[in-house]
Formats: sequence, C-alpha cells, structure tokens
Amino acid sequence: MNKDIATPKRTKEILDKYGFSFKKSLGQNFLIDTNILDRIVDHAGVTERTGVIEIGPGIGALTEQLAKRAKKVAAFEIDQRLLPILKDTLAPYDNVTVIHQDVLKADVKAVMDEQFQDCDEVMVVANLPYYVTTPIIMKLLEENLPLKGIVVMLQKEVADRMAAKPSSKEYGSLSIAVQFYTEPKTVMGVPKTVFVPQPNVDSAVIKLTLRGAPAVAVKDEAFFFQVVRASFAQRRKTLLNNLVNNLPNGKEKKADIEKALQDSHIDGKRRGESLSIEEFAVLSDRLSKAFL
Repeated sequence: MNKDIATPKRTKEILDKYGFSFKKSLGQNFLIDTNILDRIVDHAGVTERTGVIEIGPGIGALTEQLAKRAKKVAAFEIDQRLLPILKDTLAPYDNVTVIHQDVLKADVKAVMDEQFQDCDEVMVVANLPYYVTTPIIMKLLEENLPLKGIVVMLQKEVADRMAAKPSSKEYGSLSIAVQFYTEPKTVMGVPKTVFVPQPNVDSAVIKLTLRGAPAVAVKDEAFFFQVVRASFAQRRKTLLNNLVNNLPNGKEKKADIEKALQDSHIDGKRRGESLSIEEFAVLSDRLSKAFL
C-alpha cells in the first residue's frame, strides 16, 4: 500500500531525499492535506472514463489522487528539478504522463488528441501557480478546447473576480471573460495551513463548467473583449470616458460612441462595472459598425 504523498511527513521525506528547494519565481506551494485533495477530485467529478490535464503537479500530491480515480492523467510540469521526483512518487501509477513543458507555450489540443483518445470526457484539475493563474485559464478557454470543465485551486481573490456579479467591486473584464465561456462557481475555501511553504494569501477552489455556446452571441468576439477591456481601463471613469480614451481612434469617433450608447439604451455616465454581459454584447455590436 502506497503512503499518500500529501502528508506533512511524507512531503518532508520526499523534499529531503531530493534536496529540493522551493522556487519563489514558480509560485511553488505544495498541498499536505489528503482530505482537501479528495474534495477537489470529488468536485471535478472524475471517474474511470475521465481524462485529466493537470498543470503544475509539484511532487505529485494531487496527481496521485487523480490517478487513483481517472482513466488517464497528463501533467504539465515546467520545473525540470521535479521530473525525477515525479518519476519516483508516481511510479505506482501507469496511467500518468508527465510532460516537461510550459503549458502556456504547449499545444494542449495536440496533447489531448494524443493522450485521451479512449476517454469520454476531459477535465482540467490543478493547484495552479498563483502568478500565472489568469493567463493559463484564458489560454484554456480561448483555444476552444473540448473540455468538460476546469476545477482549479487559486488565490481566493482571483476566484472572487471570476465569479463576480455586475456592480460588485470584484466584477471586471476577467469576470466577463470567464463567464462568456463558462459558468463559474466557487466550491470551497482552502486555508493557508494546508500548504508548504504557506502562501501569504487565502485560496479557493473554483469550478468552471464550459458552456455549449458563449453566454452571449456577438458579431466579433475579439472586438467584444476589446470593448470590455476599454470599459474597465480606469474604474473611476464613466463608460463614455473610458471608451473614448481606450478604443483605437476613440477621440475622433466620440460622436459614434455616443450614438452607439444611445442606440443601446445605455447611459454613458454609467461605469463599466454596472453593465451586464448582455449589455456589453449589445454595445459592442453597435460600436462595431464604427470601428470594424
């Protein structure tokens, strides 16, 4: 019977055996609580039909719990020093492939095609390095990968932003981007005490269930996101001000922007955070006539 990796004692043994030191630059915080890992795998609904992509397996604490339940696990690890450790800790599991690559540069679709042919569904399940959480999630969503969903542990504050509703202080372009592609739900909070080393921030696990189609239909997706980003560029400014100052040639097209707002029945004195995703869709379609 293998002893679980995710206990303080076993984690210390593994780190000592390999003389491993944590790299701050890679945001390495390893989990040392099996119960929390079990709950993450539960929330992800992993079964023997599931293929799982993991990002940043560390010494294999979550990987091990996924391997026990999933059909197959493909784990992306950027830190070369962890490869021999993972080879050792995951030796009992023949359904795990460790890929030494930066997931942000990887062709994830090709990996899915290669690794998960005999799986009925694919989930991303990971304890993400906090400094690259947002770029990783946006890459997974924008590449339109055939995923069922994403269950990740991240900074609580980022989870709050992803799940935020209009008119809250957390609501911003990240909320809209995530909600455009998925239905987000924070499923559990995670205390600092279950990590080594302990991070300075609280963590949470968020579940992003991919939508069959985007939350709103827009004429041009890239332009929709451009309008959203422009609207939040300076939070204290009005929508009209932000659009004029942050859309390309916005100043010359001020009259067009005012007309688009009027046609959308949106008051230009409102702030970006008061608009729903549906209102942004209407507005970006109206604005696209002048800008595209």
